[in-house]
Amino acid sequence: MDLKEKLKTILIAELNLEEMTPEDIQDAAALFGTGLGLDSLDAVELVMLLKKHFGIELQSMEEARPAFASIEALAAFVEARRGA
Repeated sequence: MDLKEKLKTILIAELNLEEMTPEDIQDAAALFGTGLGLDSLDAVELVMLLKKHFGIELQSMEEARPAFASIEALAAFVEARRGA
């Protein structure tokens, strides 16, 4: 499973998006607002999920905002942090 698919699977399972499948989530679609429809509480959970699944800690939501733009952005962020 590639990183984007893994992220989609984690989001579906951990954010209770049971009605969705990984195929339903477009890589470039926005995660918040009109895209996937996540909200501020989901953002907090997403920060915790990054720590739980990838060992990545975020210092602020300003740091997270660009990474949380889409699955593509999140995957790039995780890859960059893993390589650091």
